[in-house]
Amino acid sequence: MKVLLIDDHPMVNSGLASYLEETGRFTVCGQVNTLAQAKSFFEDAIQTKKDIPSLIILDIMLGEENGLDFLNYLEEYCQVNQLSKPHVLVCSALEEPFCIQNALKLGASGFITKSGSKEELINAIDSIQRGNIHISEEHSVKLVKSYDLYTKFTKREMEIFNLIKRNKSNKQIASELKLNIRTVENHVSNIYFKTGTSNRQELMER
Repeated sequence: MKVLLIDDHPMVNSGLASYLEETGRFTVCGQVNTLAQAKSFFEDAIQTKKDIPSLIILDIMLGEENGLDFLNYLEEYCQVNQLSKPHVLVCSALEEPFCIQNALKLGASGFITKSGSKEELINAIDSIQRGNIHISEEHSVKLVKSYDLYTKFTKREMEIFNLIKRNKSNKQIASELKLNIRTVENHVSNIYFKTGTSNRQELMER
């Protein structure tokens, strides 16, 4: 199986590549650090019909880039060119339920954390290859709990909650959503009330 690794830390890519190839089951056909490099590699592979990955292991935090943007690109590129889309396993240091939900919503086949074991990585890949969506039991429980929480939010509150989770200030949220700062503050107060929290630190832990 050919694998493309996308992570902004070369040492992480190198370590993953060494482990996967040592199993004798995988060939790492590419290691890239940015979205531009990932897109270029994938398009070149398709055009040359060489080193086309059947699995992509993707990090979320690529410097200041959001790795999940690659999922949007991959979906559109494969549809336009009538290609079979490779499986994507997101491997990230982030464990917040909304990150996992976003990854799956955008088309990822699985989600594991960088703190997981090598065995979990292989289990995740095997599960994905069988056509399953892979999430650890621990994170599945978190997703269920977060779903119960999110159903209390309005659409606007959900948008603001996600931005808070990305460490955006009220002023930054107001600018990004083109809202009055007072309006944002009111929404944040509602979010605190609905989650039973009283400050950002408590909210970040939900």
